Amino acid sequence: MPLPQSAPAWAADLVLAYESGAHGQFILHGNVSDRLPVEGRLVTLHRWLEEELLSGFDVVFVYDLGNGLRVARGAEAVEAWRGGEKAGPLPRAPLEAVELVGRWVRYLANLRALGRPEKRSVACILRGADRILPAGNDGGHEQGSLVSLVRDWAGEAPFSEVAFASFLLADGLTDLHPLLSSNPRVSRVRVPLPEAAPLAQALTLLQRQHPAAFDAESGELGASAAAFVGVSISALESLVKTRSHEQRPLRPADQAHVKKELVERDSGGLVEFIEPRRSFADYHGQEPLKAWLRQDVALWRAADLRALPMGYLVCGPVGTGKTFLVECLAGEAGVPVVKLKNFRDRWVGSSEGNLEKIFRLVRALGRCIVFVDEADQALGRRESGSGDSGLGGRLYSMVAQEMSDASNRGRVMWVLASSRPDLIEVDLKRPGRVDVKVPILPTATVEESAALLSALLGRLDLAVAPADLLPLSPPLLLTPGAAEALSVKAYRLVRTAGIAPLEAVRRCLEGYQGPVPPDIMEFQMRLAVREATDLAFVAPAFRHLASPERTGA
Repeated sequence: MPLPQSAPAWAADLVLAYESGAHGQFILHGNVSDRLPVEGRLVTLHRWLEEELLSGFDVVFVYDLGNGLRVARGAEAVEAWRGGEKAGPLPRAPLEAVELVGRWVRYLANLRALGRPEKRSVACILRGADRILPAGNDGGHEQGSLVSLVRDWAGEAPFSEVAFASFLLADGLTDLHPLLSSNPRVSRVRVPLPEAAPLAQALTLLQRQHPAAFDAESGELGASAAAFVGVSISALESLVKTRSHEQRPLRPADQAHVKKELVERDSGGLVEFIEPRRSFADYHGQEPLKAWLRQDVALWRAADLRALPMGYLVCGPVGTGKTFLVECLAGEAGVPVVKLKNFRDRWVGSSEGNLEKIFRLVRALGRCIVFVDEADQALGRRESGSGDSGLGGRLYSMVAQEMSDASNRGRVMWVLASSRPDLIEVDLKRPGRVDVKVPILPTATVEESAALLSALLGRLDLAVAPADLLPLSPPLLLTPGAAEALSVKAYRLVRTAGIAPLEAVRRCLEGYQGPVPPDIMEFQMRLAVREATDLAFVAPAFRHLASPERTGA
């Protein structure tokens, strides 16, 4: 199994494992449905395995549920062994197909035992192995037999005694039957989303085939490839073909928007891709916090990673602008934000598979922020009880392991947001996963309320100075969400009643009640203050909410 010149980086470990005799069975999981650029064309992964990696093998079987078993190489020898045309077509059912492959290998082993060795190397590729041998599917005796036979391929005689290699292609490792995915005799190879180099090769081929999708403004394809990291080659190929048909060239100005669409489509709606369009210049107040975050961004840009946090916990009452702060942080750092959506599924193993897809995307993006809103609900718990069959605990374990991966420091920054940080597992909030805990609090003084309200009125083109608002006694504990609602209400009065902006604000403040009851507001503020990494993040007026041992009381 020589390593082809066109081989992707992950294939080197696979070849080493086979050539050294360490492993004969390989589970390829992840981006296995994508294409690869090979010698002037784009080919699927299984075709690359057949034609490139396994070019030196005498017999290559390929099986999938739709097409059944076929012999990609060495068909004459197999047909002669089966008895020619009298044997009929190759089997379509998985158990019969696997049994036939097994009998062929045993036939070669028997010849060897009789002193008539056939020096034939054999390989078998199972496409869609997670559908042929799925996790959590009790298919009875037939399914159990199928799993047992394929597991034997990994190291039982005679498969370990002849030149035999098997490849199981699965979208997600957790979607495959655990007797196979956890087999210590199996080599598990993660196929990542393409990096900039293969994307550049693919764009070069596509430009040659579909020139109408490119123009002079496209610039160097290397720069375009770097902009599309995180996108599969298949998705990029579809985009180029569509643009070529429409005679609408792909320009640099389109890349951010197009990448967002492609990433969200590729992820199956599991993530929302938020482009960094804001900065701390758009964020009002919290000056000590912004100064700290700007220092972290400076360290990130300078690649000085030793003091860079692995993650943040942003906590505070509802409506305080936690999501907005994350968007501003991303814009300041100049990196995209991947916002996790609902990745839980009712099917066994699907939630874990969805999480694997998200991690695969995040690893491919390079520098990015992973944002988990309502983290107390989304990330599961260590002890989830029997109500969800242990799903919450498994998801928690996967997230915890990914968050603590030291190789992600400087590449992936996790940001958890919650108004109930007390419900997030303590182990997820520990240093090494979340190093900085940031409280986002409402206004502490009338002056802060006036300044916040003035800023949000300005966004609606209502020019009202903070000094003019002070006599109206704007309420304390004003959140950005509440201030925005007041601003919109004032704007509506200006437009419908034809009154001055200041008078509209005065009317809106008459009999005003906050959207969050005072007791709930104070409870959530207390939680946020007690979580804070540094009391410098907390306004002096709220520091009494901290634990007594932290305030020295």
